[in-house]
Amino acid sequence: MSHSLSKVKVAIIGLGYVGLPLAVEFGKKYPTLGFDVNTKRVAELQQGHDFTLEVSAEELADSAYISYSCDIDDLKSSNIYIVTVPTPIDEHKQPDLTPLVKASQMLAKVISKGDIVIYESTVYPGATQEVCIPEIEKNSGLVFNKDFYAGYSPERINPGDKEHRVTNILKVTSGSTPKIAEFIDSLYRSIIIAGTYKASSIQVAEAAKVIENTQRDLNIALINELAVIFNKLNIDTEEVLKAAGTKWNFLPFRPGLVGGHCIGVDPYYLTHKAQAIGYNPEVILAGRRINDGMGAYVVSQLVKKMIKSNIAVNGANVLVMGLTFKENCPDVRNTKIVDIIAELAEYDTDVDVYDPWVNPEEAKHEYGIELINQPKHGHYDAVIFAVAHNEFKALSSSEIKALMKSEHIIYDLKYMLDPQLADIRL
Repeated sequence: MSHSLSKVKVAIIGLGYVGLPLAVEFGKKYPTLGFDVNTKRVAELQQGHDFTLEVSAEELADSAYISYSCDIDDLKSSNIYIVTVPTPIDEHKQPDLTPLVKASQMLAKVISKGDIVIYESTVYPGATQEVCIPEIEKNSGLVFNKDFYAGYSPERINPGDKEHRVTNILKVTSGSTPKIAEFIDSLYRSIIIAGTYKASSIQVAEAAKVIENTQRDLNIALINELAVIFNKLNIDTEEVLKAAGTKWNFLPFRPGLVGGHCIGVDPYYLTHKAQAIGYNPEVILAGRRINDGMGAYVVSQLVKKMIKSNIAVNGANVLVMGLTFKENCPDVRNTKIVDIIAELAEYDTDVDVYDPWVNPEEAKHEYGIELINQPKHGHYDAVIFAVAHNEFKALSSSEIKALMKSEHIIYDLKYMLDPQLADIRL
């Protein structure tokens, strides 16, 4: 393949929150194949429906040059392969590169001389060249930077955000040779309105991605720790943050649960690599410990308040409002609301979980949680507003109180209610 935009045939491997919006944009300009091993997902997209709600039916229809497949043979006609598979952590909080390795092994069967593989999945610095490329070389017989090339362009998708879309978020790019780096940059530049930033190496691009969310994680951890301190001092954390926020350079972070596919995961990729080279990252891991412990802290606060209010904890009916990792989107990946639900179970409470954004089948499959269709009136001893969905913000005080027993506790985790209504705020 001569590296010319006029001859580009793109394949996107993995059609989730990251891959699909990217595939749709490339499909407006270049012959594009959206590939996923999930046959149900491919069938839905072929019918013009995206369950993640990231791409509308109109946007799917506007992507004139796109097709979808779960047949590996269909990949062979492509020459640019963009990998957007998940990079989760395992139960020991270690990076799980299995999806990335499998995708690389699969590409080894279809890649041709001159082709380029670009990774977008979040990894630790060095993973592309240390883990992924060797899999392609070993299984294809092709030589890296002679027969095929690579790049890394970290995803910056923000699920549920209709303002910051793939085309208007600046894109970091990189390539395995200076010439390939320039070509990859020009490829992304042709679809990204906000422009691109060409990093000096693949490792720099990998590292830039992994620290974006590590920085956010640490900032939230600091505010979470401050919230714990202020709660002990009987000071309203939100009022403190509002007052401090009057200074022009005070960062507007709020306390809360840190879940999702990025912020609660990416720091572990960086700390894994740091430990592998003999450095123990104290600050990053301290932040992770604080944030991972917030679910248990929330429940401990609720239980103490219930006991002080003479509400029996054992057998209490508790309503958890929201399951997604963030508001106004159906994304339940690595949601920390499950920590609250698991902790409540330790106290033998009866928990109802309500979230109008979540597919009940997915909640059952991923977490074994049976969602309720509607909260019950006059049924609950306590309610936790865990996710700031617009539907929850729109509830009036009387509608909320109608769900509760006469003696009850309302916990506003996201500062979405009238302060007079909430018995506890984080």
